[in-house]
Order: sequence, then structure tokens, then C-alpha cells
Amino acid sequence: MFLLLSEVKRQIPTVAAVSSGAIASDYQRLRVESVCSRLGLVSLAYLWRREQSLLLQEMITSGIVAIIVKVAAIGLHPGQHLGKELAHIKSHLHHLNGLYGINVCGEGGEYETLTLDCPLFKSAQIVLDDFQVVLHSPDSIASVGVLHPSAFHLEAKGLSTDSSDKNLNNGLSSENMKYVYEVQGDCAMLHADQSLFSDSLSDMIDNTMYHLQMSKIDRGDTFSICCWLQDSHRSSTGLQNDLIVVLSHLESQLKQCDFGWEDVLYIHLYIADMNDFAVANETYVSFITQEKCRYGVPSRSTVELPLLQAGTGKAYVEVLVSRYNTKKVLHVQSISRWAPSCIGPYSQATLHHGVLHMAGQLGLDPPTMTLCDGGIISELEQALLNSEAVANSFDCSISSSTISFTVYCSMQTVSLNRTEMQVKWEGFLEQLNELYSAKRNVSRISDPLLLFVLVPELPKRALIEIKPTLFIMEDDDTESESEVCIQDQACASPLIYWGLEEDPWHDSCLQKCIILKNICAIMLSISGEHVTKLCDHSVVSGQPLSEGQTDKIAKFCIYLINKILTKNLFSWKNAMYFRVYYQVDSFMQMEMLSLLFRQAFQEFADVNPNFKSGNDPIFNLVPVLGSGRSATSMDALLTCELLAQKSSC
Repeated sequence: MFLLLSEVKRQIPTVAAVSSGAIASDYQRLRVESVCSRLGLVSLAYLWRREQSLLLQEMITSGIVAIIVKVAAIGLHPGQHLGKELAHIKSHLHHLNGLYGINVCGEGGEYETLTLDCPLFKSAQIVLDDFQVVLHSPDSIASVGVLHPSAFHLEAKGLSTDSSDKNLNNGLSSENMKYVYEVQGDCAMLHADQSLFSDSLSDMIDNTMYHLQMSKIDRGDTFSICCWLQDSHRSSTGLQNDLIVVLSHLESQLKQCDFGWEDVLYIHLYIADMNDFAVANETYVSFITQEKCRYGVPSRSTVELPLLQAGTGKAYVEVLVSRYNTKKVLHVQSISRWAPSCIGPYSQATLHHGVLHMAGQLGLDPPTMTLCDGGIISELEQALLNSEAVANSFDCSISSSTISFTVYCSMQTVSLNRTEMQVKWEGFLEQLNELYSAKRNVSRISDPLLLFVLVPELPKRALIEIKPTLFIMEDDDTESESEVCIQDQACASPLIYWGLEEDPWHDSCLQKCIILKNICAIMLSISGEHVTKLCDHSVVSGQPLSEGQTDKIAKFCIYLINKILTKNLFSWKNAMYFRVYYQVDSFMQMEMLSLLFRQAFQEFADVNPNFKSGNDPIFNLVPVLGSGRSATSMDALLTCELLAQKSSC
């Protein structure tokens, strides 16, 4: 295939894509994608993940006349079925699907076909005059036989009376031309060479002040690392240079821990200006490639953050790393009707120890890779449908298996009707749950965490991007289904820190999800009202919080999260990541906020013998324009997000 398509490209340089008929076979799809990637072509797989019974009927009703020319499955017999048209044996194929689970479209090699006529054949159809049947395997259960045509002729087809309405060059009627699109890929097929950036890289790192924040938990098997350039007074050298420094330092840190990019599960790529998205991708692929990631490329989300306003450089990267190479990656590069493709070294989702880390999903129409028309509601529904398609590939649903939703909203949504968006969000998820539950008996995670984050811009100028994190039941999960979502369990009461004690209002800022006593997810959003209750001092609108107020908030967050962890038999060393989203307009610079959190954790470690405070902080600070637990209330000054999982090794 590689040699053939290379010659095609040589003779026809304008060829840009290759179409294949893979429906469910990863074997076929991956090989076509591999060849396309090497040749700079786009893989088109518009039959991918189509429901096969509907697809079979669609092919028949559209006028495709195809005969069986090979059988190799139980229930299909050379003497009875070779030479038969698909339309004639459709009911028999469905019968065999019910008995033995065969693919009605033959995707598993159950049968092969020869097309004698179809709408693309404008002038004539093929008529077989003679053929020979060869029995390859006379098995009593599943005989293998092949029909070899030995003589045929073409039979002219009558011209339509309305042929004047036809485009004779491509066989498309003007009525159907509205369904022809110029496909826009997720990004250009980039093959950047890291050596292009190496000449001045060492000088750049030596002459640039940068601050590395690393979150590494004591158990050392799954942890996150963040890196950004901290010097707010440094004259920026541009996104490309900033990102090179950040990715180089991350690569160095990974090597120090005996890791590589192949061990990365997920990457958050934050940039200061979405106009530099193409530059960010080009630089990204110079470090993270499929060749370096033999276990599969990590999933990724990309958003614009107010980084310069926060006093950082133009690039900020967070990676989630695992010591154990047990991840399962879904990386579909073909453009199809299934879900948006990932043309490049980042995948739709990564499954690791029962947690599915899904890439950020935009409201892209999969076959055209363009944003849906109709505004934020249309984009929201399509983004949820795209997320559901990815989840279904892992035999689950976002409506029943989601631990948390992070929903990035563009600044453009501020002037839109976000109340309608919230109603649509809840209604659409309920519809998905009813549909999925009707198909199978499943337990539902009753209260997934919700975090809405307001950011300046999203890729493709989208209004919304959804990033779900799901729980997938694995074979070794022996707990009963009734325990999928449990409440706080009785255990030793957590210690009191900084004089803080339980208060009924604490629940108003808290979300938690505990699964199978193995996973603990916590979301804690602090609004101005909460600060007033905590500090006995009202927050002044438009004024930054004082150092004292910020210090109390940091300690309160640590206290409350520790309480939830302790009551549910978790500890801080079970944490995979701990993010702190803070509103840049209400806080001081990131450096000061980081210092206050570090001091609070140090004080916490001084009185808690089970907590060790290392050289690096265990939190990742993420500057945003706003955050909250609903689309209508993204006014939290600070939101903490923690995901903990007990080690299975």
C-alpha cells in the first residue's frame, strides 16, 4: 500500500486523502492511518463505527448490487450462498448475528463481496457470464469457499431523462452537491524535526529564568508535573521559544525519574494566545511523536489562559505520568462520522487503571471537522455527542460513568444565555442516560463533579470544550455494583487544623465522588460569599484579596480536602493530581499564591506525621478568568480539583 500510494502521489501530486471502508477493524484502520501519516495524506474512514445493520440496509437501498464471492463463517455455505446478492441474504445474515454474533457487513472476514452495480457506475453494470467455485476448506462447520469470475461483460445502463441536472464530471447531482465539503483536519500533518530547535536551545535555557513546579506523590507510580516560565519581567521570546524551554525541561525531569514521553497519560497544553495554535502544534510534535510513544500517544486538551496576566511566559504544560505501562490508548486519525479525528500525536482517550482520561472535545462535526452552526447550544450538544462516541468505544457512557466534567467556556459566552446552556446540559445528559440504560443494565455514578472554567479562547474559536474523566469497571474490580457510588464511611475523625471545625456551610462549596473505595474525586469552589464567612470580612468588588485572606483560603482548602480524604480512607499520597484554578482578577501573582499554599502545606506537614512535604509543591496553579460548578456561576475566586486513586500494585 505504501509503495502504491507513493506512486499515486508522484503521478498525481494534488492527491490529499485516502478513503477506506473500515467499519470496526482496528487492524485495517491503523495500517491505512500509518501509511497516510508517512505520506502526509489524510485518512478518510466514513464507515468507521457505523451500526452495521443500518449500514447494510443503507448500502442495499442506495442501489449497491454486490454478490458474495467468499464465505468463511459458521452458517454460510459455499454451495448455498456464493453468488447471492446481499439483498437476498440480508435476513439470513441477521439470523446468524443473533445465533453466533457474526458481523452482518462481514467486517470480521465472514464473507467478501464483488460489486456488480452501484450509483457510481454511470454507463454500465457488470454481468457475470461464467464463474468457478473453489472450495478451500471443506470444514463441516464453517467451510471456506471462493467464487472466481471467469467471464463477464458490461451491460449498458439507460441514461436518465433528467441527465441535464447531472454533473457529468463527477457523477454528482446538483441536489447532492450541498453534501460535499472541504474537510478541515484537526491540524496540518506536521513532522517537525527537534534538531531544528536545538542550535540555540541551551543558550536560551541558560539565559532564561524559569520556575518548575512538580507534583509528585510519595507512592511514585502516577503523578503530574507542571512547568512554566515564571519571570513576569522577562521580555517574551515568543510562544515557540517558551514552549521549547518548557517541553525540554519536562523531558529532562521525566528522564531523571526514568520516564519518557511514552509514560505520559495526558497533557494539558495551555498557551497565552490562541492565534499561535499552529506554532504550538508544530513545536509540540517536535517533542511528542508516535515513534517515542510505543504504548500510544497521550491524550491532550489545549486552551488559552491569561498567562501573561498571571505573570508567566506564553506556555504552560501539565503532564500526567504513570510508572506502569498498562495504558490503553484510543487514537483514531481517520476522518469519519464517528467522532473528531486526532491527526497528530495525541489521542482521543487514554485508559489507565480504570480511569479514562478523555481529550478535550469541541463541538466539531466529525465528517467535516468544522464547528457546528447554531451557537453554543449546538456546539454543546455536538461536543457531548463526540464525548459519548469516544466513551462508547470503551463500552461505557458519559451519562453513567463520568467521574468529573471540566467544561471550558470561551470569553465569548459571557454575553450569551448561559441559563439555557445549563438546562440543555442537564437535559441532554439525562437523554443519553435513558438511551444507554435501555440498551444495558448499568450502574450510574450518581453525582459526577462539574467544573465550568472561563478562558479567553479555545481552538478553532469554539465557544465550549468538554473534558470528561470516566471510571471504567475492570475485570479485577470485585466490589458489587451497588457500591459504585458510596458516601463518607465511618472512620477516625480527621484532626482539626488551624482551629477550623466542621460547619454546615462547608457543603455549599464542596463536590465529591467516591467509587469502589478506590477512587476519590473532590472539587472545592470558593466564592466571595464563602470568603466572607471564612474571614469575617466582606470581599470588596474589584479589589484583590489581601495576603491574610488568601492565606486563610489556602488553609481552609487543605483542611476540607484532608477531611474528605481521611473520612473515606484515602491519604494525600494517593493523589494523582491537585489543581488550583484561581481567578487572576481577584488574586495576587501566581508566585505569591504558590508561596502561601506551600507555607500552608508545610504547616500541615509539621502537625500531621502522615503527610510529607517535599522539595516540590504538590499542587498545580492554573490561572483562569473564572470557575464554578455551573454554567451560570463561574464566579468562584478559587477552585481546587483533586483526583486520588489507591495503588493497585
